[in-house]
Amino acid sequence: MFSEIRKDVRAAFKRDPAARSTVEILICYAGVRAILMHRVAHWLWNHRLHLVARCFSEFARFVNGVEIHPAAKIGEEVFIDHGTGVVIGETAEVGNRVLMYQGVTLGGTGKQRGKRHPTVGNSVTLGAGAKVLGAITVGDNSVIGAGSVVLKSVPANSTAVGVPARVVVQDGKRVGEPSLEHGKVPDPCDKCMEQIDSRLAGLRERIAALETELERLKDERQPLPASRADS
Repeated sequence: MFSEIRKDVRAAFKRDPAARSTVEILICYAGVRAILMHRVAHWLWNHRLHLVARCFSEFARFVNGVEIHPAAKIGEEVFIDHGTGVVIGETAEVGNRVLMYQGVTLGGTGKQRGKRHPTVGNSVTLGAGAKVLGAITVGDNSVIGAGSVVLKSVPANSTAVGVPARVVVQDGKRVGEPSLEHGKVPDPCDKCMEQIDSRLAGLRERIAALETELERLKDERQPLPASRADS
């Protein structure tokens, strides 16, 4: 366990340029504390001290603002940056060298028993507010964009964004929307509005054509003047 703790602290130094000392990380980094306390809770859970483990994890949630079920499996050098609002479910599995930002959820989609939470591979980045739901897999070296909702498995070496999330880059090649920088995730609402605007433009053109045709028909049905009728 102590070797894992050293690796967790080392991960914070690698991922956060603001980190200055080990003492600062242990005292001030809620995400690091949450991982360290989870390792204790996980040890208790594996030794069948389930109630004690749950109580300890609830205390950790109160202290750190991060909720990790004691049965969840967390790999080495996992770093939760900022931490607030992170939720990791009971059957979730997180690989090595994973980076999570605040608000990430590794949750389930129903009340079924058994494996119902995600499996996250090695060297994965989960952007702020990302929701990964269900017994799906996020492959190694993948990136989940901030605010995305992932409902299907993501292949290795991919970037997935959106609600619901779609793979837009795989193995360095674009496969969907243009490649993204962190603050440039495509907005599905914008695309929907563009489609609505296009449809409205077509309807306006159709209405204008119908109005023109109606005026033409009215002109054709007008009665002839009386002088022309007598002749």
